Amino acid sequence: MSAGTPPLSNPPPKPQVKALNCPQCGSAIVLRALGHAETVVCESCHSILDAKDPNLQILQKFEAATGEARPLIPLGSRGKLRGVDYEVIGFQRRSITVEGIRYSWHEYVLFNPYKAIRYLTEYNGHWNDISVCKELPQTGFASANYLGEAYKHFQTSDANTNFVLGEFPWQVRVGEHATVTEYVKPPRVLASEKTANEVTWSLGEYTYGADIWKSFNLPGKPPEAVGVYENQPSPVSENVKGIWGAFLAFAILLLVFMAGFDLASPKGAAFESSYQLNVGEPKGEASFVTDVFNLEGRTSNVEVTTTANVDNSWIYLNYALINNDTEQAWDFGREVSYYHGYDSDGSWTEGGQKNSVILPSIPAGHYYLRIEPEVDPKHPPIAYTIEVKRDVPVLGFFGIAFFALLLPAIAITWRSITFERMRWAESDHPPIKIGNSEE
Repeated sequence: MSAGTPPLSNPPPKPQVKALNCPQCGSAIVLRALGHAETVVCESCHSILDAKDPNLQILQKFEAATGEARPLIPLGSRGKLRGVDYEVIGFQRRSITVEGIRYSWHEYVLFNPYKAIRYLTEYNGHWNDISVCKELPQTGFASANYLGEAYKHFQTSDANTNFVLGEFPWQVRVGEHATVTEYVKPPRVLASEKTANEVTWSLGEYTYGADIWKSFNLPGKPPEAVGVYENQPSPVSENVKGIWGAFLAFAILLLVFMAGFDLASPKGAAFESSYQLNVGEPKGEASFVTDVFNLEGRTSNVEVTTTANVDNSWIYLNYALINNDTEQAWDFGREVSYYHGYDSDGSWTEGGQKNSVILPSIPAGHYYLRIEPEVDPKHPPIAYTIEVKRDVPVLGFFGIAFFALLLPAIAITWRSITFERMRWAESDHPPIKIGNSEE
């Protein structure tokens, strides 16, 4: 049985509700938290009255229209939070001023006669479900600890009470000041309020407006949340460790596959031969064929590498890889070109003296190459070498797979960093600034 709950044999009395009249304007006032409320505010003239006084002594007169301070959750609304029924009995608008800019938020007092008072706060569509701390938190330099959890200092500010309505379990006043110090560990915020008489600690948990609307069965939709709030949970931060763990696991798997393919592939060349091209005709030499060579093993790729001693020139070779048994042919062409020189920017080079091509899915069998070379007729004789390898690991495929895994991890990490920068930009510890610009 929880603390404060009477024995089952003696059920608690029903909540008492009392109707009174405002001594200032005569309007009817309903005390919903009779015996718990310290002050009550007249909805008509906004006078603050002593709820403990049978005659509702006027504590403060405050003539103001509700205006933009109109509660989003009307007083008297009932809803269920954490399995407990609550009624909204009080509302106040509070604000802080930072660098000449005023920031305002709303607070709602929730009452259940058998449970402790709870609060809801709302700022720019961001909501928090708040309760008073049961233990005194431990504070350190820019940090606090509560129930074994560490919180980072977010900001310290002077809060002012600008508008009040309904009932409050303390002596509320318009114009009241309090020093508010907040520590965050999303989705929770730990806050202390220091007045001239006392210090109160509370713990809030970020709550989405849609959940509040559902709990209190409110019409329409809640206001859209604007910006990033101090204890708003990041939609991606929890995924950062997971996705980097998955990336590491898949990267290791890729390395294992690469090593396996490398071990399984033949180390030597299936065919290698060198040739000399003597330029005698503008069209180059006629085509010729190589000796027959054997491609063993499973159906896999074939790499054909051409190396030529070109210098400020080029050689082009029309190739055909032909199966000696079936006459099936794979036609392709490769150019080897290499140029270099000097200009106003210094030395430069273009191309190279080696060129390779991968032919995919070549069945095992006996093959030969048909080669038809073409070359710049002004070039001196060119020596070139042709090498054929079987089942060559294609590192480009593994590279594409690696980056396909890496990019989502980078994207989620960047979103998480951006979200946290937006959060802390509103704190006493913003991202590093140089002059008026943000790093």
